[in-house]
Amino acid sequence: MSDPYETTEAHLDRLLGRTLNSFDLPDRLVERLGAALAHSSSLYTTHHSPATGLWRETHRHTYLLADGGSVSLWELTYRLGEGDRTVRHEVFASKAEICLAVARLFGAVPADAALEPGDDDPENDVAVLSALFAASAPAQRHREYAVEESADHARRVLRRAENADRPGEPVAALLRSAYAHHITQAFGSRHCRFDGRDAGFSLYEHAFVLLDGTELSLWEVEHTATPDGRHMCEVYDSEAAARGAMELRAQVR
Repeated sequence: MSDPYETTEAHLDRLLGRTLNSFDLPDRLVERLGAALAHSSSLYTTHHSPATGLWRETHRHTYLLADGGSVSLWELTYRLGEGDRTVRHEVFASKAEICLAVARLFGAVPADAALEPGDDDPENDVAVLSALFAASAPAQRHREYAVEESADHARRVLRRAENADRPGEPVAALLRSAYAHHITQAFGSRHCRFDGRDAGFSLYEHAFVLLDGTELSLWEVEHTATPDGRHMCEVYDSEAAARGAMELRAQVR
């Protein structure tokens, strides 16, 4: 956990001291960081795989430099599987490099591998990105969770649900402790005839990580199988219930 009273120099020393590959950072970059005036750290993504025991987190450490510029270091913290109690740390100078490390260690290209405007990565090397996207895809798809107002996202999903059998207060209470989430389109663009016109269905899984480390999903059905053709959202606490509702809606004439 970050110490709000820790100096930037002490923070940088602690970060580089715990990482296995700090010697890989460019000397010029380390020299610039040595004169940093302030710093900010944030959890960027988190990933859990209960089936395999794999766990990893990505942290972004941003430093304000004396020349008015800023530099980010990307830290990968991980365990390699069930029974592995050793937490390992690696640090990288760019988001592209940390994504490549995830592909190397876990055989998975992170969902947020594409660089976004404002990432300001100093090493956006075409060769690094090419190697990343050429990495072999894993046999099993893993989630990369985004850490961004997840409890509020859950609240909005439940609020727009119009079905009477939507998840109730017990589920809503659990989701108030959500700190990360991931959205997947599980089924999309299915069409059927409803009252003599075309109606479309889509199914989304909203997967959440709670503060105690457990995972919980909401299944959202979006469709236009309504009397007036308007867009409607229904939310369920299981995939089976959501798919059953889709089938029922599709059969109604």
